[in-house]
Amino acid sequence: MRKTLLIAKREFLVSVKRKGFIIGLIIAPIFMSGGFIGIALLKNQVDTHDKKVVILDRSGIVADGLLQAARDYNREIFDKATGKKIKPAWVMEKVVPNEKDPNAQRFALSEEIRAGRLHGFLEIGPEMLHPSRDTNASRVAYYAKNSALDEVRRWAGNPLNNLLRKARLNEAGLDESKVKDLFDWRAIDSLGLVTRDVVTGSIQKAEHKSEGEAVGVPIFTLFLTFTIVMMGAIPLLNSVMEEKAQRIAEVMLGSVKPFEFMMGKILGGLGVALVGAGFYVGAAIFALFQLGMAGSIPIELLPWFFAFTILNIIMMGAICAALGSICNDPKDAQSLALPGMLPVLVPMFVLTPILQHPASAFSTWFSLVPFFTPTAMLLRMCTQTGVPAWQPWAGLAGVVVCALACVWLGGRIFRIGILLQGQRPSLAKAIHWALKG
Repeated sequence: MRKTLLIAKREFLVSVKRKGFIIGLIIAPIFMSGGFIGIALLKNQVDTHDKKVVILDRSGIVADGLLQAARDYNREIFDKATGKKIKPAWVMEKVVPNEKDPNAQRFALSEEIRAGRLHGFLEIGPEMLHPSRDTNASRVAYYAKNSALDEVRRWAGNPLNNLLRKARLNEAGLDESKVKDLFDWRAIDSLGLVTRDVVTGSIQKAEHKSEGEAVGVPIFTLFLTFTIVMMGAIPLLNSVMEEKAQRIAEVMLGSVKPFEFMMGKILGGLGVALVGAGFYVGAAIFALFQLGMAGSIPIELLPWFFAFTILNIIMMGAICAALGSICNDPKDAQSLALPGMLPVLVPMFVLTPILQHPASAFSTWFSLVPFFTPTAMLLRMCTQTGVPAWQPWAGLAGVVVCALACVWLGGRIFRIGILLQGQRPSLAKAIHWALKG
């Protein structure tokens, strides 16, 4: 045991004393959240050039209203304090539709867009007021270079539908002024469940639940788990391969048993992972306190997170150390990196169904597969739906058994592979060594 701990200490210190570890510790979350940081930094970097848009109103009832809505919008594109233009203006123009050859008109307007003289054009079907089974006659189509993400398309939907509602009211002979609240849109607040205070017995109001909170905590947990495994377990594949290739392993095995050598490497990686996990969890808690969002911290899940993290690093570390022992050079290690990372990558592919339906049969059974439990079970526990109390314990027991099995089977592979030189790595051979020695 003493020799194992000495190897673990050496592995830990070699990793954490490197400048690359410190830099990576800080840069990793920046890369993970780079898209959100970019959005925050560039939110004011808006293209303020005016957008000229042509309206082809084949219904003859909404074009004038859209022109007025655009004029109202254009009054709000300047900063009230500085007077600086902060949004593009919608320069709307009504054009008479070509009923004889509509395709020719569409092509001509598309050429105007390609030449940069026009931003887009909106085509309104003739039967918009009373849609029929002919979907083309009641369709609203927006043509632009990037129509799917175009701001004009998103903006035009609200005023267009309000104009259609008003036209239908007028046709029915109803006075809009008598039903002022007809078009008032009410959002539905998302609240948790009403609770009772265990001390006073008084009923407590339900807390507001935001979409960001519902999605943010599980996604943060997913990427944190991925980062910790990449930091503590995956590097063992290359580390063991390098020590084998440089014959350092042969010298070490003159003093320690292969299993002690492997466990020392795994425990060293575990120490590195716990340093990273402690740093990121502490930083997240501090940030949430500073933002006044302390209530979003799932304190009750922290023991589960660290328990699953420790077992996950042991399990994945044993797999990576075993794979590294059968490699002879970096090319071999590169070819086996993906199989070694699959238990961490697969849960990322099913993130959406787990978050949307954490209590479904798929989510439940998937989270009880030991290789996926450390990630999938934590994801389900982070959702506001929660999971039955027995499932985390069952998942934890499964991971404990699987981690012990991985260490035992990995040790059998490591004992043979670490001293075997010149043979190409083969998963079939590794499985054979694990099962039959």
